[in-house]
Amino acid sequence: MKLKVVLEPSQEGGFTTYVPSLPGCISEGDTKEEALKNIREAIELYLEPVDDDIPIAPGTEILEVAV
Repeated sequence: MKLKVVLEPSQEGGFTTYVPSLPGCISEGDTKEEALKNIREAIELYLEPVDDDIPIAPGTEILEVAV
């Protein structure tokens, strides 16, 4: 999966990065490389399903699909 990220210099130094298509998915780093590494991790966590957040009714199936 490919997502566009915005990488911009931070006023405090370093870089801030976020994913416009994933509201609230934001990270930062001291260097561009660190910021990009950190946003990859943030994206993985953002997209990771949390079983406690899903109401499960009898007969419900939870499946994974590749995109």
